[in-house]
Amino acid sequence: MIRPAGEHALLVETGSLAASHRLDAALRAERPEGVVEVVPGPETVLVVAPGADRERLRARLAAMTGAAREAAAGADAPAGPVVTIPVVYDGADLDSVAALAGISAEEVVARHTGRELVVGWLGFAPGFAYLTGLDPVLELPRLDTPRTSVPAGSVAVAGPYSAVYPTASPGGWRLLGRTATRVWDVTAEPPSLFRPGMRVRFERA
Repeated sequence: MIRPAGEHALLVETGSLAASHRLDAALRAERPEGVVEVVPGPETVLVVAPGADRERLRARLAAMTGAAREAAAGADAPAGPVVTIPVVYDGADLDSVAALAGISAEEVVARHTGRELVVGWLGFAPGFAYLTGLDPVLELPRLDTPRTSVPAGSVAVAGPYSAVYPTASPGGWRLLGRTATRVWDVTAEPPSLFRPGMRVRFERA
């Protein structure tokens, strides 16, 4: 399904995160005329193209989406680049995460550093990446009462995701630690360290 999204965009329903990543990569490698922004989501890709021939773009996207879905179903996703994030594991919620998970704080750290995660998509705030593939033992609900301010660089978990807060902001994720790595820098190109499909590994600083 390809739906209009406002006056200048089309929203492609891909059906899976893997297909979204495939379509995002294809659009960036061979961008159709008029497309100025591509925003992948869990099962969608938003394609912003002010002034483009919408029907022509829709037909092109339909063909590309079909190819992306076939590729996603037929093989493992291509390995993206890997970024390593050093973390000081002294977060305010580390002990409570351990208690809720029924393990020690050391095992929380071992499980958080023991898996290679994948950037699913960016949202909530500029540079905020939802990292998929979290150890199921660490899948815990958000805080009942969000904090009014979470420091930039905070490393956290919520539900099936982990994340690094790119800037100081309110937030209800459970804080495991902090990193000095800047994941959002408006002077850099691109400003976000994370991109959909990128692999991320946390390590103890």
